[in-house]
Amino acid sequence: MRRWGTLTAVCLGTFMLLLDVTIVVVALPDMAGSLHASLGDLQWVVDGYALALAALLLGVGAAADTLGRRRVHVTGVVLFAAASLLCGLASGPGMLVAARALQGVGGAAMFATTLPLLASAYQGRERSTALGVWGAVSGGAAAVGPVLGGLITQGPGWRWIFFVNLPVSVVAVWLTLRAVPESRGPRGRGVDWAGTAAFAVFAGGATYAVVRAGEDGWTAPVTLTAFAVSALALLVFVLVERRVAHPLLDLSLLRRPAFVGVMVGSFAFNGVAFGGIPYLSLWMQTLLGMSPVRGGLTLLPMTAVSMVVAVLVGRLLHGAPAWLTVGGGLLLIASGTLCQAVLDAGADWTALVPGFVLVGVGTGFVAPTVAGAALAAVPPERSGMAGGAVNTVRQLGYALGVAVFGTVLTSRMSGRLPDGAAHTLAGGGAGALRGAFPEHTLRAAFASGLNGALVVAGLAGTVAGALVLALVRAGRPTPPKASGTVAEEAVAARG
Repeated sequence: MRRWGTLTAVCLGTFMLLLDVTIVVVALPDMAGSLHASLGDLQWVVDGYALALAALLLGVGAAADTLGRRRVHVTGVVLFAAASLLCGLASGPGMLVAARALQGVGGAAMFATTLPLLASAYQGRERSTALGVWGAVSGGAAAVGPVLGGLITQGPGWRWIFFVNLPVSVVAVWLTLRAVPESRGPRGRGVDWAGTAAFAVFAGGATYAVVRAGEDGWTAPVTLTAFAVSALALLVFVLVERRVAHPLLDLSLLRRPAFVGVMVGSFAFNGVAFGGIPYLSLWMQTLLGMSPVRGGLTLLPMTAVSMVVAVLVGRLLHGAPAWLTVGGGLLLIASGTLCQAVLDAGADWTALVPGFVLVGVGTGFVAPTVAGAALAAVPPERSGMAGGAVNTVRQLGYALGVAVFGTVLTSRMSGRLPDGAAHTLAGGGAGALRGAFPEHTLRAAFASGLNGALVVAGLAGTVAGALVLALVRAGRPTPPKASGTVAEEAVAARG
């Protein structure tokens, strides 16, 4: 039990927390109908979870080094399970969004401790094997999320997306307590709670401002106030990081072009590749009449291709320069996103397939190499910080991508429909509008909005890819090492 019990326990928790990033995507139309949720509510159902992960990942990881990684991991699983129960019992969108944010807090405690727990339990070849299995499970969770979400939504209902976490959490806690040894980081390290709080306010404020801009306009007082609060929080974060003894992020790393380039690429990656998928799911189910299962299956060209390419990249392009894998991969993702922007009133999901395949190929290049690129761009003693920063900006990029693309979507649709109707349609309320507008008008409006969002995503990915090519190549980082060695260095840097 003890030999591989740690790996089983950690992979079980990782699969569950990463699954919940994508599993809700195909359930959004059913959630909207059941809870009478608006587009803004649906955006926060997705973003509340991702933002909590992004905001707390670095701070919770530092706290776990002091309090005990197994203890924090178990606490995270228990909190995740309790929040999942609340999600399933939600009686309105506000309760669901709050429970999703609480899920993210638990997920951050789990995610921040996974690699340190594995590295403390295994050595040598066993460690490399364990980290390889963990990486495969992480990729598999994102791939099966939409399909599994569709099966559950079409079967027992969307609430069971969350209820199924309860028995899995019980097994994960039992295995962790039974098989995972406790470990801690270096003594005397403090936790930068001030920096954690400032970063959380910055991330939440920026996302809230973009979501409100889609509802009230970019110059509305509430939008401008949210942007101002976010900017002030970012300033506070910078000041805190410059003064605190053990910062979440050593700001001197930002003087390294390669590190900045990788952070730009990490931020753009999740947002560009996946930020538009919730709206594509709403379009396919509410206007094309697809079932949740079929809606989930339409994403297989992207997820399956990404997994195959990731395996091939790991085997055939080991040691390839990061500017090529990360920068080139982002340009492929951007091209695929632009290829999807060809929708019209008569389009169906097959129009998306060529773009999905390109996005999958690009994702297969970026996903397995971006963490190693970050570690190669910093001194060994900062590798743990760099690894945490990559995961943080990836989740933040996804959250902001969902917010920005939703705002662009409704803005474009408002040119063809009244504002209220545009928000209703974007939020999955096509049925309520069919008596007032012709079907052709609704389809044309939604297609126009999606095209606008996809073009913005493609342009953002193109700029980010170009920056990665320029900055990472200019920084001349050493080639990334094998995934097992990279992860070992990241954990060793944290003790």
